[in-house]
Amino acid sequence: TMTNWMTLPHESLRAYQAARELLMLVRGADISNPRLRDQALNAASSACLNIAEATGRTGSADRKRVFAIARGEVCEAAAAFDVAVAGGLCKAEVAGEGAVVARKAYALLSGLIRA
Repeated sequence: TMTNWMTLPHESLRAYQAARELLMLVRGADISNPRLRDQALNAASSACLNIAEATGRTGSADRKRVFAIARGEVCEAAAAFDVAVAGGLCKAEVAGEGAVVARKAYALLSGLIRA
């Protein structure tokens, strides 16, 4: 087995941790419409992956551009939760928790974009 001798930059980033939590909430929400569920899962996954990608970039402008893409994906996942609740397609409590985590991820990513 491989030993974990180092941490990748995204792993300790609070924005990544929040995006990952958002992904787990989307998965746990069990949105009943398969297309909306897939879209929400894709958006939340993409937010995580873009945050990780941004941390591997060397140029500041390039990094900020990819963080901005991640922030857009967080917004899409949050909207999918909102649409699912409005359409009676998932539990309101889970979607409410998702909205809180999405706002946290959005705020953290906004800070990384401004930095």
